[in-house]
Amino acid sequence: MTIRHTPHNGRTRFVRRSHGRLRASALKLSILMPAYNEAATLAHVVDAVLATAYPCEIELVIVDDGSTDATPQILGELDDPRVVSYRHPRNLGKGAALQTAAAIAGGTHMVPFDADLEYSPSDLPKLLEPVLEGRCDVVYGTRLFGVNTRYQSYRHGVGNRALTFAANLMFDAYLSDLHTCLKLMPLDLFRSFELQENGFGLDTEITARILKAGIRPFEVPVSYHSRSYDEGKKITSSHGVECLHVLARVRFGSVRGRARRALRGRAADADATRRETVLEVLHHQPSREFANPVKSRNGAAA
Repeated sequence: MTIRHTPHNGRTRFVRRSHGRLRASALKLSILMPAYNEAATLAHVVDAVLATAYPCEIELVIVDDGSTDATPQILGELDDPRVVSYRHPRNLGKGAALQTAAAIAGGTHMVPFDADLEYSPSDLPKLLEPVLEGRCDVVYGTRLFGVNTRYQSYRHGVGNRALTFAANLMFDAYLSDLHTCLKLMPLDLFRSFELQENGFGLDTEITARILKAGIRPFEVPVSYHSRSYDEGKKITSSHGVECLHVLARVRFGSVRGRARRALRGRAADADATRRETVLEVLHHQPSREFANPVKSRNGAAA
């Protein structure tokens, strides 16, 4: 299936058309990995992602978000044609790193993947199956509470369920996991959204934009092994409050969005809400803020 738009009483309406199975050769998955001070787990995660068998071509795009540990050195030692790396000279936020990765990516579809071992790369091929079968375009890897999961904190687990419930009420949806990292979608769809969040709030905003556009993700169960704060967990209760604010802003804000304009062929100025540094990367005009060039697939600077 594919997401399209049709005029309906002067408004954009999102519908799906069935086109049968999609050839694997027509799909390339960009795995987007923001990394900030993840030296303890990064090399292992990269090895696991690259060792996984996929039904299509993949690339791994890693953006070091101004790490102060050994993360840059680990990235510099990677030697695989499927890996593309980039470095922010200072910390701009996880959301900004994900947007940079999406700007660099060259696939047809994308999926974020954390560098902290909380998710298993072996689940990624399962997310591709519904897309290749032509059943949907947007697939979420859902963490089922108490099934193949380990939460370090009861508050984190219940907090995610409460925020997911709030999102479902606001957008008349029926998601099981608002904040799963594994959100697979067409790369062009992600780029079409008018995203404003540059921190952890981007995770919430992506889902809010998807739901507001009338898209309902197909959910596939995945495993989850959360880490503790001592192991590097960065989410706090304040992010929950931020999440509610983002949901409300998207739900009750202006109906104009880049997704709608893009589908009408008018997507000229929607990047204006992003930070200037991210904007420059999206327009392929790196400034001094992005001091290090992209490490290309053949190991040379692009």
